[in-house]
Amino acid sequence: MDFLVPQSEIGRLERERAGGITSREVVRIFESRGARLSESTFRKYVQVGLLPRSRRVGRKGKHTGSTGLYPVDVVRRINLIKRMMAEGMTLEEIRGSFVGLKNQLWDVEHGFSTLLSELARKAREHPRRREMEGELGRAQREVSQALRRIEKVGGRVATVRQELVQAG
Repeated sequence: MDFLVPQSEIGRLERERAGGITSREVVRIFESRGARLSESTFRKYVQVGLLPRSRRVGRKGKHTGSTGLYPVDVVRRINLIKRMMAEGMTLEEIRGSFVGLKNQLWDVEHGFSTLLSELARKAREHPRRREMEGELGRAQREVSQALRRIEKVGGRVATVRQELVQAG
């Protein structure tokens, strides 16, 4: 599968574009490797839950609007989707696999991270700052542990489900 983006290139992109990447840039990356990926296919992957939604980032200047940025990890995820499709899996089967679960977990983790960052910012102004920061630290560790447990269970469930589909 020559059209897949090598891990070394994904690693470079993750370092260079840590702030995010546009859907247009992702499409160009795959097109340059000969893969079939259009903006509408990219949007469909987002709509069916295979890729995370973008976060809107304003552009400098008057009336220039905003740009949707995706985590660079979408390149890695599209690689996996393309590989699974090459193996004969449908989008629905892929969505029911661990890939769909990972995207849901990423959304939850991102939401908690945003919430905890906002609370930490407000806690710095609280009279009992140290107590609040300690509580937030404990909450963050507990959320991380819970998400890891869910990921492990989800991986086992998805693996069994995929085996049943293939045996089907």
